[in-house]
Amino acid sequence: MFKRILIANRGEIACRIIKTARRMGIETVAVYSDADRDALHVEMADEAVHIGPPPAAQSYLQIDKIVAACRATGAQAVHPGYGFLSEREAFPKALEANGIVFIGPNAKAIAAMGDKIESKKAAAAAKVSTVPGYLGEIADPEEAAKIADEIGYPVMIKASAGGGGKGMRIAYSRAEVAEGFARARSEAKSSFGDDRVFVEKFIVDPRHIEIQVLGDKHGNVIHLGERECSIQRRNQKVIEEAPSPLLDEATRRKMGEQAVALAKAVGYDSAGTVEFVAGQDRSFYFLEMNTRLQVEHPVTELVTGIDLVEQMIRVAAGEKLAIRQSDVKLTGWAVESRVYAEDPYRGFLPSTGRLVRYRPPAESQEHGITIRNDTGVYEGGEISLYYDPMIAKLITHAPTREAAIDAQAAALDAFYVGGIRHNIPFLSALMAHPRWRSGQLSTGFIAEEFPDGFHGVPPEGETAHVMAAVATAIDHVLGERKRQISGQMRHRLVTRERQRAVWLNETEYKLDVMRGNGVIEVAFRNGDAHVHRLQSDWKPGDPVWSGTVDGKSVAVQVNPVPNAFDLFYRGAQARAYVYTESEAAYARLMPLKKAADSGKALLCPMPGLVVSIAVAEGQEVKAGETLAVVEAMKMENVLRAERDGTVKKINAKKGDSLAVDAVIMEFA
Repeated sequence: MFKRILIANRGEIACRIIKTARRMGIETVAVYSDADRDALHVEMADEAVHIGPPPAAQSYLQIDKIVAACRATGAQAVHPGYGFLSEREAFPKALEANGIVFIGPNAKAIAAMGDKIESKKAAAAAKVSTVPGYLGEIADPEEAAKIADEIGYPVMIKASAGGGGKGMRIAYSRAEVAEGFARARSEAKSSFGDDRVFVEKFIVDPRHIEIQVLGDKHGNVIHLGERECSIQRRNQKVIEEAPSPLLDEATRRKMGEQAVALAKAVGYDSAGTVEFVAGQDRSFYFLEMNTRLQVEHPVTELVTGIDLVEQMIRVAAGEKLAIRQSDVKLTGWAVESRVYAEDPYRGFLPSTGRLVRYRPPAESQEHGITIRNDTGVYEGGEISLYYDPMIAKLITHAPTREAAIDAQAAALDAFYVGGIRHNIPFLSALMAHPRWRSGQLSTGFIAEEFPDGFHGVPPEGETAHVMAAVATAIDHVLGERKRQISGQMRHRLVTRERQRAVWLNETEYKLDVMRGNGVIEVAFRNGDAHVHRLQSDWKPGDPVWSGTVDGKSVAVQVNPVPNAFDLFYRGAQARAYVYTESEAAYARLMPLKKAADSGKALLCPMPGLVVSIAVAEGQEVKAGETLAVVEAMKMENVLRAERDGTVKKINAKKGDSLAVDAVIMEFA
């Protein structure tokens, strides 16, 4: 077994690999760019080596620098994680030439499967079901449009190299092919250094299901069941689960057998994933093979009890698989949410900056429920614009799918992130969505259920009552604290009246509140005689109110603002004002202010780099017309006109680095 390995990656996956290596008694070496000098993976590793400036092309993608770091530290092997160099054939070849072991598949398998065009040819040869499409290299938009016409719409335009949702566009008409081709090609070039794209039929109402395979260097290959990754946005996975609510045992067996056959056909000898697109009738077609560890691997680990990183390391060291296919059992259900630094209220655009507060739920294994948080950040650290915006992966495991979802919802309630925008409100809303909970999924789920984007979930029903009761309890604790301040006038009546009026946004709730025996009791004055009992150790300044409401565990996020609190619970957000009856009488006479119109301007929705400006001053534009393209975190975002108008002034040019809300152009 290796004594020391180097991790050619950063962030969450680097930290994840270090944990397993440490448990196996293996020393670790981290590499880092200027932007990651103070990163968590650097702190966790036994040794760290600086490899260059922030852009990945000048640091994490530099093979020579990784090899030099191995030589300098005596690392015997390299784990590539995912992304960066993990699927580049040249990387394991360079390591082998220097006597260093690659913890991943052999170079021939990467070449066969890492290229999506070649992998489809190999899959067809291995008698694996494949999607109709054109697998040759496409020269220009005109040729792409001609091919799309022959295949039939809709079509998927996809980069041949790489993954992660980059270099992918869906075209529903000939007119959409040209722009989709240009964007896919540009993203592929900047992300993977390879601008080849291909076109294939896009399956309507599809589901994304993948099979985890594991092979060794002795010809043994097994599969570890499936994961469903249908909840996607812009081809980027958001929520994953294992197993899939779609599959029956017969379909699972067929998909697993095909995945193993393909892996054996290319001599696969590590952990890898064979991805399929599935119809609602359980028909399935080969999509691609990822010759690396997947982001969503934890859900498979939790339902099988197999540490995939450990297996990769053991296989790379030459060990035979100690697991046979008959040993693989799927137990319970696991759900994973990807917590991203992005603003769900502004089209999920990236958010960068400092994590002023970072308080994830505690990892635990209690009462059959497992909570796991894979992360690479820490409180006080920064989310950089140079890399993917992932903050963490929150995973829950339980005996049933419903229980795993409920555990995920509760864990998201307790996951506090301050200082940047994040997608936790959206994830929480998804956990409560009836269609998600019923398992009626497709890759179009988010676009279909949130066609106008995400605008938050209004507090209603039981959710609203919990929020109003917690707001009252918080106000009561604050009131008690104020009454203990020294120097107050003696003999003054300092106890507050029991009646309260709580506003959640613009909805008012009338309550009575009192404390007794360490419990705060709240009663809604709406004819309901039930008294709700709230118990918590919450103190002023705590970002999360954790406790029980009528014996049920509840976590509500609390963000103080002047004269109020911003509360977050089960995907709902509300500004809560708590008044006495006399205060409420005056508050009702003062309507809430509405946000002012931002004016006739195109604002940069996130910090980013201007890729192109598509219009000129004085030009008339129509609603939906492309105005500019801004790149952030390796994704190109097309900014379109919201209404008809005339461009009055352009304030930015190609290559400009813009802050959020910077004015790109103004309209007459």
